[in-house]
Amino acid sequence: MRTLRYYTKASEVATLCEMLYKLGYNVKISDSFTLEVDAAVKQFQRNNNLVVDGIVGPKTWQKLYEKCPQITQQNDKLLSEADLIDFANQFGLELALVKAVNEIESGGKGFLINGKPVILFEGHVFWRELQKRGINPRMYATEYNRDVLYETWTRSYYLGGIREYDRLNKAISILNTESAKEAALSSASWGAFQIMGFNAKNLGYPSVDDFEAKMNLHEREHLRAFGRFLQVNGLIPLLAAKQWARFAERYNGKGYKANQYDVKLEKAYQKYKR
Repeated sequence: MRTLRYYTKASEVATLCEMLYKLGYNVKISDSFTLEVDAAVKQFQRNNNLVVDGIVGPKTWQKLYEKCPQITQQNDKLLSEADLIDFANQFGLELALVKAVNEIESGGKGFLINGKPVILFEGHVFWRELQKRGINPRMYATEYNRDVLYETWTRSYYLGGIREYDRLNKAISILNTESAKEAALSSASWGAFQIMGFNAKNLGYPSVDDFEAKMNLHEREHLRAFGRFLQVNGLIPLLAAKQWARFAERYNGKGYKANQYDVKLEKAYQKYKR
């Protein structure tokens, strides 16, 4: 891991935050090394007889890994070169295309330090999923539940990393019924490619419970779900034809231009093609 300090913005910071939170430090999980993270790091260093400087270098990383041994379990769940080759062969795609999509559209990792798949819970989707099941969400939209049940999309309540499971479990507990659990699982995006749970049956899974169980197994299952999503939504031909803008718009939505997903995909493809 690279050395981190206050004001660093990098994916490694999110891993740091996950580890600190797992160890009982109250931090929001993001890729930004904030003053909150700085304070938690210094407290961790103080608690573990390290130099208290707020800098996460080799010694602090070593101690963090000692305290979070479960992080090594992720190594058995990672995608391999063979997985991407199999995917390319299955859909008749160039390997360079598959690698480009894996780099740009994947969140970079499929599992958290606790061994669970990456998720992001969406309270506005939960609102709709409850309605689909004949449940009036307004009856449960209390002040206490405002971070997991709301009518309009907002990122205000995102906690990131393993803390998203706190939100998921809270949503499930609102009604504590199988129907509510199904609605909650359908309201989270899952795995490396962040496929929403409500897609489960449309992608050929018997239920969202089965989909969740598959997402817990391996990043290979995340890739398989991603392939089904591309196939069901007619995106394979667009990808094969390298129609970057159309593919990005269909997969990422109309905001793809702001994030230059089409440009990033093409650059990644050229890199792997070489």
